[in-house]
Amino acid sequence: MSKTDSKKDSKDESTNGKEPARWDPGVHSYASMGYYNADYVPKDTDILAVFRVTPQPGVDPIEASAAVAGESSTATWTVVWTDRLTAHEHYQAKCYRVDEVPGRENEYFAYVAYDIDLFEEGSIANLTSSIIGNVFGFKPLSALRLEDMRIPVAYVKTFQGPAHGIVMEREILNKYGRPLLGATVKPKLGLSARNYGRVVYEACRGGLDFTKDDENINSQPFMRWRDRYLYAMEGVNKAVADTGEIKGHYLNVTAATVEQMYERAEFAKELGSVIIMIDLTIGYSAMQSMANWARANSVLLHLHRAGHGTYTRQKTHGVSFRVIAKWCRLIGVDHIHAGTVVGKLEGDPATTRGFYDTLRENYIPTNPGNGIYFDQDWASMPGCMPVASGGIHAGQMHQLLDHLGEDVILQFGGGTIGHPLGIGAGAEANRVALEAMVKARNEGRDFVKEGPDILRKAAKGCHPLEVALDTWGDITFDYTSTDAPDVVPTPNA
Repeated sequence: MSKTDSKKDSKDESTNGKEPARWDPGVHSYASMGYYNADYVPKDTDILAVFRVTPQPGVDPIEASAAVAGESSTATWTVVWTDRLTAHEHYQAKCYRVDEVPGRENEYFAYVAYDIDLFEEGSIANLTSSIIGNVFGFKPLSALRLEDMRIPVAYVKTFQGPAHGIVMEREILNKYGRPLLGATVKPKLGLSARNYGRVVYEACRGGLDFTKDDENINSQPFMRWRDRYLYAMEGVNKAVADTGEIKGHYLNVTAATVEQMYERAEFAKELGSVIIMIDLTIGYSAMQSMANWARANSVLLHLHRAGHGTYTRQKTHGVSFRVIAKWCRLIGVDHIHAGTVVGKLEGDPATTRGFYDTLRENYIPTNPGNGIYFDQDWASMPGCMPVASGGIHAGQMHQLLDHLGEDVILQFGGGTIGHPLGIGAGAEANRVALEAMVKARNEGRDFVKEGPDILRKAAKGCHPLEVALDTWGDITFDYTSTDAPDVVPTPNA
């Protein structure tokens, strides 16, 4: 049920029917000051946001939604005369629609429009300081979540976007027609630099395209960053020589300061690395700086979404990952972890499909069934390669190809390094499983239904794959997702 017709009721409830005039001194309702306007028609250049609003008991949802618009733009708790010194209606954010969330008591979707003039061009730091900077601590709300945003083309064009993008990455790597394969070195922490390099070599030689540092390996006492880079690149270069394929290792340049990150990135480039890595925890400004560096230096940029679950996973409070995905595409990363559906980490199929579309497609139409609340036109901005990692293995290859498509990096950490016959065998098992499944797809077979049989047939000629299927074939992570769409598509009759 829509709440957009209850503007008058909202005024009466918030002020006992005695709404003061706009410029009367004192405390007014946010709705009465213009932050709610059911008649407002968003402009093509407006930045749009939809929030999940959970008001405190007794707080009217229209007033709560107007407060979100006000506190994320120009409002404060009382009338201020300096509003008269501006074109205040132009700068006010406007909540123009409030809907009840289906099946969720006391939760509402509040649609808010922001004039593009409110934001600095090409600055995610400014955008986020405005949209989520203060309002999430507002007392009349018991919870608030930013579900989605529409970034207008006029604002999109002020950003660089991915340093290279999917098409250019495939040209750099000379790899086409299949997902790319990777693995995170395990254990994450504690290996010496030489042993770390051995893992890189074995995995790349065995058939992977990439290996990677994990989010928490930087420059600790057991392995300083320079030593890791040297031995990791020695492993990469030896695997390239052995296989004739281009390989890479995501060298994590995350550090305490941006200056240190530049130093590490420059050293990685000098060693011939095709890719570096940063963590989401470095912050949006540092991420944009590294994206600019990556484009200028022709080095791919991988983003690990470290820490995102602290504010993306909960249903009622925080920021949806689809919003983080949009911000990161604008920022300019080439890769970002975006879920697996079938792995050990959070990943509702429909929600994850929405993430992947947001990162890869040029135009994404509204689709509430996938969690997409606005049409999004990227205006030819290059796509960002999603990365699937976390508890996946060769026995799920048909499901991964079905759910995630071709433009994705499948990272099997434990599913490579935990192989009973060793790291090289684990990599070989994954590569053979992938190529068997892609071949079946290209032949027009129902590779999803026939997937287990396709894998078993391929395993007859590949002992490492046979062992992988025997070891992990029945492993699943079947838990209820905490972030499924609120709108369930109606089946066709």
